[in-house]
Amino acid sequence: MPIKTDIGYTTPDTIWVRGRNLSTEILGKLDFVEMIWLVTFGRTPEPREKNMVNLLLVTAADHGLTPSAITARLTWLGAPESLQGAVAAGLLGAGNNFLGTVQNVSEILVREAASLADDADDDTVRARAAQVVSEYRAARRSIPGIGHPIHVDGDPRVPTLMAVSKENGYFGRHWRLALAITEELRERHGRHLPLNAAGANGAVLADMGLDPLLGRGLALIGRAAGLVAHVVEERSSPTGQQVWDLVLRQDARNVLPPER
Repeated sequence: MPIKTDIGYTTPDTIWVRGRNLSTEILGKLDFVEMIWLVTFGRTPEPREKNMVNLLLVTAADHGLTPSAITARLTWLGAPESLQGAVAAGLLGAGNNFLGTVQNVSEILVREAASLADDADDDTVRARAAQVVSEYRAARRSIPGIGHPIHVDGDPRVPTLMAVSKENGYFGRHWRLALAITEELRERHGRHLPLNAAGANGAVLADMGLDPLLGRGLALIGRAAGLVAHVVEERSSPTGQQVWDLVLRQDARNVLPPER
């Protein structure tokens, strides 16, 4: 049996991707988001799908000296000949605590909202949120996508993510459940625990009916662009050495005897 993929193949004179001639039917005709959809699903996205995917990619691209950006810069410090190594190192840290959280949120919302009708009233959604919070508290587990260490009064990205979701018809029971969970937590804890961008993006994925795994995939694609930018800046305005020097000074304080 031949080894093959349905995504594409190459002949001596033609490259085919999902049944389309790359040279004559794709190049100069499809943009990057359309290409992502073509290779993944074998079709180009609907306009509203394209709007949302662009939103997810842009959201994930960068927000400063995150662990992935720091990792990429430190890897470049040690291997300045390897752009791909620096970017890959940054992406390897995209687990359940960073970037990959989008997938985790989406999986939870798909599971927990399965019993909700698309037109469920607010009381029904809130009651389901109360059940979810109770179950997680009983299991002593945190709910991903809730709260932020910096944006304690609310993640500034969430209102825009919500507005664009509504504009494109992707504000459904998963979004509503996510928001109801934050309200339930606020009522129980007496403090604001807002939805963060990962939580919002997880709701987007769920309301689009996409495989949650794609949430992590799109986050990786978006962040790769940001990491390339960090490496380019690192080359001209290094910070990796400063981070390393800071660690060395801390180590020295831990090793040297205290002054008398």
